[in-house]
Order: sequence, then C-alpha cells, then structure tokens
Amino acid sequence: MEDERRSADAAQRRRSLRFSKLPEPVRLKDTVEERPTVAHDSVSGAYNPDWWLIRVGGL
Repeated sequence: MEDERRSADAAQRRRSLRFSKLPEPVRLKDTVEERPTVAHDSVSGAYNPDWWLIRVGGL
C-alpha cells in the first residue's frame, strides 16, 4: 500500500513538472512557409485542358 502511494506521488510530481507551465509562444512569422512558385513548362507541351478535372477529382 505504501509502495503504491510512493509511485502515485512520483507520478503526480512528474505530471506537475510537465504541466505546470505553458509552452513557449509561437511567433506568427514562424507559422508561414514561403516557397518560390514553379513556372509553367510550355516548352514540353505539358498543357492539359482537363487540369481542373484532375485537380478537383471529378466533382
């Protein structure tokens, strides 16, 4: 019985240490990812008139 109490107290201490403070705030500029756009490849004839059908999935 005493052993169960010790393990419960240890578990409670670990939880209180873990959840006793809020996480560090995240800056808004860290939530945005910027990537350059890919230019359309008109040289290889990659035009597809049904691109919208492929993108939307036939809805």
